[in-house]
Amino acid sequence: MTNSLVASLARAQVRPLPAYNAGLSNEAVRARYGVTDIARLASNENPFGASASVRRAIAEVADDVGNYPDANCTALREAIAGRTGLPAGRLVFGDGSEDLIKILCEVFLAPGDLVVTQRPVFGLHEIYPKMMGAEVELLELNEELGFDLGAWCAAVAKAPKIAFLPNPSNPVGCMMDAAQFAQVLEATPANTVLVVDEAYYEYALHDDDYPDVLAMLEARVGPWIVLRTFSKAWGLAGLRVGYGMADSAELVGLMDKVRSPFNVNMAAQRAALAAWNDPAHMRSGVATTVALREDLRRQLLALAGPGQPLQGLRIAPSVANFLFLDLGRPNGPVTEALLRQGVIVKPWKEPGFEHFLRVSIGTEGDNARFVQALLAALEA
Repeated sequence: MTNSLVASLARAQVRPLPAYNAGLSNEAVRARYGVTDIARLASNENPFGASASVRRAIAEVADDVGNYPDANCTALREAIAGRTGLPAGRLVFGDGSEDLIKILCEVFLAPGDLVVTQRPVFGLHEIYPKMMGAEVELLELNEELGFDLGAWCAAVAKAPKIAFLPNPSNPVGCMMDAAQFAQVLEATPANTVLVVDEAYYEYALHDDDYPDVLAMLEARVGPWIVLRTFSKAWGLAGLRVGYGMADSAELVGLMDKVRSPFNVNMAAQRAALAAWNDPAHMRSGVATTVALREDLRRQLLALAGPGQPLQGLRIAPSVANFLFLDLGRPNGPVTEALLRQGVIVKPWKEPGFEHFLRVSIGTEGDNARFVQALLAALEA
């Protein structure tokens, strides 16, 4: 069977899909560049890792791995319901929140449906809708690299089947405050499924203007779901646990119809429960990361003035655990020079953003290394 025959058998919507850019592994960088000491600043991971209680929970699961996990994530479901006050039946769990994005697209989208989201885009907000044959409208940033509120209100007023609103935005880091979010809510008709992706929620809470999205959505007429994850602030990226908080058990029931029954494995469930029951560890890591983010911002801006090595550098507003940088030059050679120094960042490849890269906030040492490597890269 030839590749051309295989392609001809695939659905027409699948053939043109781009592959998601998951970035380079440490192993790939070591093999390609011959470096041993790696600074991972590409995937918005938590440099402080999981808590001791999580490590114990993972060790204790070894004796049970011959059994299937709880398909309903019962213990984790009850714990999250207890703290959030949301009925347990309005929670849904996934193999990372990206799993829930895919499930939502499978439930609601058909060829020709309209989806609205932000540009630059988190890839799966575009890829999964297109996989289902939907049309995706990407909304541009404003001049300050923030949300264009007018564009969002006009777009949702057209009644897209799904609106994916990333708050904070990934890869930019900007946010909608309560007043802005209220305007988007008012403009969104009841027959649009409003999906608020809060993957970076725990970091955004450090901004006093960040909205209480759940409370505001409870008054909405129409379907909605808020997505959160254990991958970022909770330090469990390698285990893949995400959850959604929906307007109704009915929406969750529809998602359960297409959800793989064991989509969150046993180790992931127990680790997430242990993390949830140790919020002090998460809060400490988040507070440190937010402080380090602002330290890095100040360092970069100090080098961006007239006559300085980073003259002209722009930094997007961010309430997340990363910064989105406009280098004012193509990002490819700069990224390559950083990789040769063992520093992994994420260059953005969308048309119009080829001068931007996203750098995750690491430890203080990681961040200092990035600054020095960036200076060396720009001088090369």
